[in-house]
Amino acid sequence: MLTFVALTAAVSLVASCGNDDDSAVDAAPTETSASAEAVTDDTAAVAETAEAEATTDDIDRSDWPDSLVMGAVPAEESTALQESYDKLLQVLEEDLGIEIEFFQATDYAGIIEGQVAGRVDLAQYGPFSYVIAKNAGADIEPVGALVDAPDEEPGYQSYGIAKADNDEINELADFEGRSVCFVDPGSTSGFLYPSAGLLAEGIDPESGVSAVFAGGHDASVISVDNGDCEAGFAFDAMVDNVLIESGDIAEGDIKTVWESEVIAGSPIAVNMALPSSLVTEINRIVLEESNTDRLIERGICADVETCGLTDENAWGWVAVDDTFYDGVREVCVQTQAAQCEG
Repeated sequence: MLTFVALTAAVSLVASCGNDDDSAVDAAPTETSASAEAVTDDTAAVAETAEAEATTDDIDRSDWPDSLVMGAVPAEESTALQESYDKLLQVLEEDLGIEIEFFQATDYAGIIEGQVAGRVDLAQYGPFSYVIAKNAGADIEPVGALVDAPDEEPGYQSYGIAKADNDEINELADFEGRSVCFVDPGSTSGFLYPSAGLLAEGIDPESGVSAVFAGGHDASVISVDNGDCEAGFAFDAMVDNVLIESGDIAEGDIKTVWESEVIAGSPIAVNMALPSSLVTEINRIVLEESNTDRLIERGICADVETCGLTDENAWGWVAVDDTFYDGVREVCVQTQAAQCEG
């Protein structure tokens, strides 16, 4: 405000001195107006920031816990899963002012059981695992779903795959009687949707194939590449680029012989037993502060290449609600998967 007053005084002084050049006099108000608008814009921005900070400071934190537990299951064999979540954990700790502990589950059941028991407060899920947890009684709701870009609809696909030079497997019907790699009984794209696909071909996913649970999407693809499984399933990006970029498989080694319908994007879910003010803040932080654009603005990372979130290297999360996963529930009905039962 002091700058604006000084600027106004200076303009008044120049005007009182007079000027014989009419064009110069006419130009002065335009320049002054532009400067004043810029100062006003800056003042408004400062005021907006101050208002946001004041709103955050007004939150009643008296019933907040001293720490929260964030959990996740790796999409591939990983000893550095927490590192891929560090940026989210940092933003949560900074904005909430409480410690965030990270829990790396070894399988999907670990995260599900953790949230059902209330030991995991915030978890990154596969859509099927989220539905299983809800059916098992977990008091959770989705905050948002992972996306690769802010204007993207959250979703992905399951791929049915085989070795590229395997001339005997060219469609899903050819999986019958073969050794087939699934990912995990709680995996959406590595078990539930593949089961629906097999059933549509008249193949029982339990008795119509020799099922192998590889444990990870990467392990499923690599097992097919190595010949340990004749066919398999994994989510699209793992086949299309992740393992190729890591050098675990070569481009052209694996062929995709089946693609599922689009699956609702992977949610991050919060424990609704937490104080409502804390749940509200977690939602705000995940959706507004924990994305590539804001991470760069906050100086947490330098550029798009270094700002990817989770082991899926995503842009961030966009808001979804529980009904977004009704399509997964419909596939549960189609497959009559035991995991779907509450």
